[in-house]
Amino acid sequence: MEPRAARSRKGEGPRGEQERRRSGGGNIEKDRGLDLVQWTRHMEAVKTQLLEQAQGQLIELLDRAVQEAIQCYPPQGGPLSSIPPDSLSKAREPSLGKRKIFIIRKSLLDELMEVQHFRTIYHMFIAGLCVFIISTLAIDFIDEGRLMLEFDLLIFSFGQLPLALMTWVPMFLSTLLVPYQALRLWARPRARGAWMLGVGLGFMMLAVHTTVLWVLPVHVALKYQLPPASRCILVFEQVRLLMKSYSFLREAVPGTLCARGGEGMRAPSFSSYLYFLFCPTLIYRETYPRTPNVRWNYVAKNFAQALGCVLYACFILGRLCVPVFANMSREPFSTRALVLSIMHATLPGIFMLLLIFFAFLHCWLNAFAEMLRFGDRMFYRVGPGPGHLGAGCREVWGAIWGG
Repeated sequence: MEPRAARSRKGEGPRGEQERRRSGGGNIEKDRGLDLVQWTRHMEAVKTQLLEQAQGQLIELLDRAVQEAIQCYPPQGGPLSSIPPDSLSKAREPSLGKRKIFIIRKSLLDELMEVQHFRTIYHMFIAGLCVFIISTLAIDFIDEGRLMLEFDLLIFSFGQLPLALMTWVPMFLSTLLVPYQALRLWARPRARGAWMLGVGLGFMMLAVHTTVLWVLPVHVALKYQLPPASRCILVFEQVRLLMKSYSFLREAVPGTLCARGGEGMRAPSFSSYLYFLFCPTLIYRETYPRTPNVRWNYVAKNFAQALGCVLYACFILGRLCVPVFANMSREPFSTRALVLSIMHATLPGIFMLLLIFFAFLHCWLNAFAEMLRFGDRMFYRVGPGPGHLGAGCREVWGAIWGG
């Protein structure tokens, strides 16, 4: 007779083989499930990438169609062009990508505010900011026994503001008078010698104008030690006026020279140049699309939001950044202190970027556009995606400068 252990092993042989097969089949099914999940994720990523590319190409095609439609539209009272469409499109094709076309359109946030869900997110964000301010003030009241409403940082930042405004006046007058007068000198029909003298005088005036814009604000800011906000006002206005002057001369000089040559084009008017100095764009045109009326409640709302962003930025800096960096110069330098200060400043820095974007690119520019009835409000755009920060920044500034 066979031993009992041998018989038991024989009896368990087929059963153990089945269990091993079942476990092996389970592992195979598990691997197939993981492969299926990975494949599904890969296809979702491919689908998202294809949709982004298709959206970008569709927007580009629609923009080009709008530009071509506007270019082909005849002027009021003028005859239709007799040039064949093929040659017209070929002749106009290289310049369409470089020439901005202004049309009446809203800002992106204004369009999104018409959607109820986005308004809900906007109100939730405001409620979160209010809760943050109230909680901070409540903690200060419990610890100190009084409300710590300090505006020392705001008063310090905008100190010597009258001096900054007095410095801005000659900068603006130089930009208002010199480029336009130089253009008039170049446009006058004279003999060749007198015209060359006018050209030289115009270049000298522009050189003096550029020197004033470069030297005057820097000299005042360094000599009188202007606070940060007042200094930023001068520097930003310096850059803005320089770019406005360059854009006006770049766009108006070819037309003025053609008008001088008797080709039927006229020099720009002073009122159009004055309007260009205040309207929120850096591309000069003789005329811009205009809205029919001014919504003063919209202007007041945007200015109030900009002021609220300034106050909230001062609150963030005073409560989250100043305590971190106040005693940093008195302590010995260490890598640990540097890393901790960077980590402490990360969240306030993100808040500051969002506030600067909303206060300037949306509220400030839309307020001036509404007061001047400027129609094209596309001051910023949406970037290609969260993984393309550089392209997104180019989209934002391209909307301001080159469209």
